[in-house]
Amino acid sequence: MSDQWLEYFWGEILSRDTQRIQATFASIEAADERQAILAHLCKMATEAGWAEPQRVSAQAALDALNHACG
Repeated sequence: MSDQWLEYFWGEILSRDTQRIQATFASIEAADERQAILAHLCKMATEAGWAEPQRVSAQAALDALNHACG
């Protein structure tokens, strides 16, 4: 994976746009990669050390994906 692709991917996942989030997440086929992404979003949304806009974007992604953390 290139750095450019990763930047694009996370930009889409953290876009706060439900359709973009869902489409981007659906492009990941491997179940273990999907779980890793969801786990990272949970950390971003719930753990200290993230900026408020990052936390809001991560929670928006989790909401769009109908995923509740822990």
